[in-house]
Amino acid sequence: MSKRVYIFDTTLRDGEQVPGCQLNTIEKIEIAKALEELGVDVIEAGFPISSPGDFNSVVEISKAVKEPTICALTRANTKDIDAAVQSLQYAKHKRIHTGIGASDMHIKYKFNSTREEILQRGVDAVKYAKKFVEDIEFYAEDAGRADIEYLAKMVEAVIAAGATVVNIPDTNGYCLPEQYGAKIKYLVDNVKNIDKAVISVHCHNDLGLATANAMAGLINGARQVECTINGIGERAGNTSLEEVAMIIKSHQSLGLETGINTKQLVPISRLVSTSMNMMVQANKAVVGKNAFAHSSGIHQDGVIKFRENYEIINPEDVGAGSSTIVLTARSGRAALSYRLENIGYKLNKESLEMAYKRFLEMADTKKQLEDEDLKVLMKSIEILK
Repeated sequence: MSKRVYIFDTTLRDGEQVPGCQLNTIEKIEIAKALEELGVDVIEAGFPISSPGDFNSVVEISKAVKEPTICALTRANTKDIDAAVQSLQYAKHKRIHTGIGASDMHIKYKFNSTREEILQRGVDAVKYAKKFVEDIEFYAEDAGRADIEYLAKMVEAVIAAGATVVNIPDTNGYCLPEQYGAKIKYLVDNVKNIDKAVISVHCHNDLGLATANAMAGLINGARQVECTINGIGERAGNTSLEEVAMIIKSHQSLGLETGINTKQLVPISRLVSTSMNMMVQANKAVVGKNAFAHSSGIHQDGVIKFRENYEIINPEDVGAGSSTIVLTARSGRAALSYRLENIGYKLNKESLEMAYKRFLEMADTKKQLEDEDLKVLMKSIEILK
């Protein structure tokens, strides 16, 4: 099995479904170009039938971006697919992403239908889309809660109809990693024609398990992961692109690799955050402002001595610059000495002890001390002398 994992970015489609974070076409093009520079394999540019603005964005992104495949989402009907085909007319590499619900809950309560009818609608949609575009991805919505034997039957049927990628979404973020991984493995082992398509994982974060589930899927045979920058998306969000990329890079024993230029992760995170006016939580893995910040005295001493003591990722590898030693009341002498030396004060043991006592007094009145505060601190010590 190939070790290459294809990165399918849906920031501009699923990610843009965050309430109040809609983008205009110019903003979408800017992000699409940044995604191309990042090295993603597929950009899901929008849902063309949903609005004239979404349709136009897919058209313009298709013109602006040349290397990644441009993907357009549809439901399993000819009208949606026709709109997608038209929107992709300028794309160098194009894909239609069509599909339908696979769980009994969706079949009964969303479509008021039967398993047999839903299966036929899925097959018909793939066959119709295949008349216009070679690269067809099929999503089995709510696959996370679908009966596994029926899901396998559906996957086999749509591959036979021409699907090149089969997307197994945990649409509601319900699965545990071992459950989701087992579901992917079952498909690998039991779908006769599975070698004719790439299995894709699309996980939501309703229980905080999106990245864990996506990795479980990849470990069990999936080779495409659908994700977003900063993990944005519907409800609690999607699998975080930056997390998957760095897990794969950090755990080479998995035998997986991506084409992601990881040095672009922090810059594109900030671009998406700014464009969508959606702040990244400070403790967000990989790209949060505190991801490489140390305030505990024990941690500070350790990271000053040897960065890898408390950092498994080199911040330069993700475009984050260098580690940050944050001075608070929990900081120790090593951190204070380090920060003072950075601004030109190299103290002997006696002077450092005096500075540290004064530092603790100041730290008790302020949450965090900056370089200017340290200069004030040093002047106060000189006066005391």
